Amino acid sequence: MQATMQTPADHTLARAWQVLEAVPDPEIPVVSIRELGILRDVRRADDGQLEVVITPTYSGCPAMSQIAEDVAHALDAAQLAPYRIATTLSPAWTTDWITDEAREKLRAYGIAPPTGNCGSGAAHGTAAEKPITFMPKLPAPVCPRCGSKHTERLAQFGSTACKALYRCIDCREPFDYFKPY
Repeated sequence: MQATMQTPADHTLARAWQVLEAVPDPEIPVVSIRELGILRDVRRADDGQLEVVITPTYSGCPAMSQIAEDVAHALDAAQLAPYRIATTLSPAWTTDWITDEAREKLRAYGIAPPTGNCGSGAAHGTAAEKPITFMPKLPAPVCPRCGSKHTERLAQFGSTACKALYRCIDCREPFDYFKPY
């Protein structure tokens, strides 16, 4: 079997993915934008320029300008210019795109990861679109500190709009819960 040679363009794309893998989420620095599914694609645009596609966790996410700035800084530091950063809202981001590793990192950081599967059908990094269906009310999340299932919601919104504030009834510690959608 003959080995295929990687073209310079492929090498640039692979290097860009590698560089961007290390860009942390500005609100939850223990996970990367890739692990959260915010980094959707790194590709060559029709004009040949490097294009990075990001999707906000929700359309009003205030961190998107910081994420774009962090992406630009990482690409500049790796000397991967010229590039452009495109923000896309469709398909809408879903918690299904959070990697298993990121879910564990969230738990260790004290944020309960989303439970269940939204069943959006749109795989990370693809252009497939399917309407997101909202989940029925789920049981309260497990406490990320002590593992208790006895938790209660204190507020629909936590430290950010994509999280809710919960408290563990057993250990009495408050914690954020990354809402599934």
